[in-house]
Amino acid sequence: MSSFSLFSLVFGYFGLLLLVAWFTSRNANNDSFFIGNKSSNWMLVAFGMVGTTLSGATFISVPGAVGRDGFGYLQLTMGYVAGYVAVAYVLLPLYYRLKLTSIYHYLDMRLGRRSYQSGAAFFILSRTLGATARLYLVVNILQATILDSLGVPFWLTNLVILLMILLYTYEGGVKTIVWTDTLQTVGMLLGLVSCVVFLMHEMQLDVAGSLARMEAKGLSRIFTLDVDSPSYFWKHFFAGMFIVVAMTGMDQEMMQKNISVKTLADSQKNMLTLTAILVGVLSLFLFLGGLLYLYAPQVGLAASGDKIFPAVVMGHLPAAMQMVFFIALVSALFPSADGAITALTSSYCIDILGLKRRTDLSEAQRLRMRHRVHLGFCALFLVLVMVFKWVDNPSMIGVILKLAGYTYGPLLGLFAFGLFTRRSVRDGRVPLVVLAGPALCFLIEQYQGLLFGSYKIGLELLILNGLLTMGGLFLISRPAESKEMLPTH
Repeated sequence: MSSFSLFSLVFGYFGLLLLVAWFTSRNANNDSFFIGNKSSNWMLVAFGMVGTTLSGATFISVPGAVGRDGFGYLQLTMGYVAGYVAVAYVLLPLYYRLKLTSIYHYLDMRLGRRSYQSGAAFFILSRTLGATARLYLVVNILQATILDSLGVPFWLTNLVILLMILLYTYEGGVKTIVWTDTLQTVGMLLGLVSCVVFLMHEMQLDVAGSLARMEAKGLSRIFTLDVDSPSYFWKHFFAGMFIVVAMTGMDQEMMQKNISVKTLADSQKNMLTLTAILVGVLSLFLFLGGLLYLYAPQVGLAASGDKIFPAVVMGHLPAAMQMVFFIALVSALFPSADGAITALTSSYCIDILGLKRRTDLSEAQRLRMRHRVHLGFCALFLVLVMVFKWVDNPSMIGVILKLAGYTYGPLLGLFAFGLFTRRSVRDGRVPLVVLAGPALCFLIEQYQGLLFGSYKIGLELLILNGLLTMGGLFLISRPAESKEMLPTH
């Protein structure tokens, strides 16, 4: 399939997103943008969140990692299940009871204004870095497979894609994204299933035969029971659980979609439905990875990691499959950034600028402020994607999870302290504590050989960071009088 045809396909897909945005953003206001007027359908939210949760990093990196780790990602997935249950039955009831628009307002109510601003600031940092890393991965593949051959520079590709995202999120926000995410999840899953079926047909294998060949080549191993290994089962299980608690339950982007659902019961159904779908989809991504590593040697392809999936499709599959792959790839691209930019705009306006508290502003002034912030985050994404292009790490999912360990750890510590203790903090000192946690983690990671011998810190860095933050908060805390306390359950 020619580069021009694929390029036209991308713009056709974008046109469809614009059409959806036009229908959903009519008569939209700030409440539509921030929480979808509290009227989102839970089934749409659950299905659409699959695309947001997986994104381009999963689409490319999880199959690519099978050559190195086998099906070891399932260890993390098992922890995800426990994490989603905790979010559904611990955090969501809290958010609904307090009728929050920004989940970080809980920290203001429970600990104080500096704690609130610190939590919001770490969310903004976390989501900005994570979303731009995911966006870079997919933009880079579009650049390498289509736009380089058309002579389009990377910076222009990056700029045009962000302008596209800006156009369809500018007015409707969450109200629009609930629908566009559903469309994009359909596109991603269509590509995943089509590639699996085609590769099995090409190699004349059924599911049982595919798994048998994967096992023979060591591609289907799941469990690692060596305590010193970075892939040790219990490390991955607990890391997966806390990754979900922090990156979903304490993340404004993910939670603003959940709290846009009318009732708590429907929001919990959304979370459990998402969990079930996600386990199945991640398992299928790993199965696809195994098929790619079986197929590549048959056609003389030596690619691995993030490069194997696009290399197989663009170099060895027919035009129809290339078209399906690109629909799926673009479907994975937009959720990497649209919801993130919307959530970051919401958090910055509400948590940092205090838009809800400002009685001196008219509705038109509030709208202009939100538009300026939205544009500002698009510009920041443009710059950071260029930075990731310069770094050019071969496995972006590892980079994303590493960044999460440093930036979501303080959020985990803040919320855990608020939920599981009955103490108040010296609020002015909280910013120092949340900065000290990641700094101590960096030092521990640098000198882990001296501290732990052969034991290697992996994804449990997030848990360590949360514990250090929580410990620091305890040091600057005091017993609270009953009137100061917000109920934790």
